Amino acid sequence: MLSVENLTSAYGRIEALHGVSIEVGAGQIVTLVGANGAGKTTLLRAISGVQPITAGSIRFDGKPIERLPSHDRVAAGITQVPEGRQLFAPLTIEDNLKLGAWSRRGADVTPEIARVYALFPMLYERRSTPAGALSGGQQQMLAIGRALMARPRLLLLDEPSMGLAPILVDQILETIHGLKRGGLTILLVEQNARAALAIADRAYVLETGRITASGTAAEVQVDERVREAYLGV
Repeated sequence: MLSVENLTSAYGRIEALHGVSIEVGAGQIVTLVGANGAGKTTLLRAISGVQPITAGSIRFDGKPIERLPSHDRVAAGITQVPEGRQLFAPLTIEDNLKLGAWSRRGADVTPEIARVYALFPMLYERRSTPAGALSGGQQQMLAIGRALMARPRLLLLDEPSMGLAPILVDQILETIHGLKRGGLTILLVEQNARAALAIADRAYVLETGRITASGTAAEVQVDERVREAYLGV
């Protein structure tokens, strides 16, 4: 579904990605493992179109999208849940969800809202509550729900468990796995490498802007370098 080839991106004169290539198959969860500052968020932002690239190509369903603006990538079926959630804090849960469907202006989004509420019943119970009044876990549920309102085919998830209690981490990751079972394709950046590899089909290790290892999640889990650096083994 997604093919990134020899992608390079920079912040001013500082190159953050150095010829990165990854592939994401339809219906898969693919996870990016790496330390802070490795370039994982930059890669997701480049795929979604909010981070400029200086070289390389991005193909979605075989079609080049690297020149498309970000809103056209959303319309094509790519949405991102950003690091830190980035909700509209003064607006209610329901208004945040409706804004997630901005690319479908004029469409009846009632069925999508109902699906999000079915996925996260707590959001329905507090649908008139400002997003800024929610706990971290509730905000992450809302951020995922807002992204789903665009009816994506590829979901980019950036550190969904950041700052959450362990029981909420398990809940969020189980939700992600459930979305995959429902047919959604997911590219996941997750600081909890062990948990991410447990639900992923494939994995890439990104270090200082370069892919240093890749394979099935099971293969990457037993890689001695990965076990030592990211799994604490």
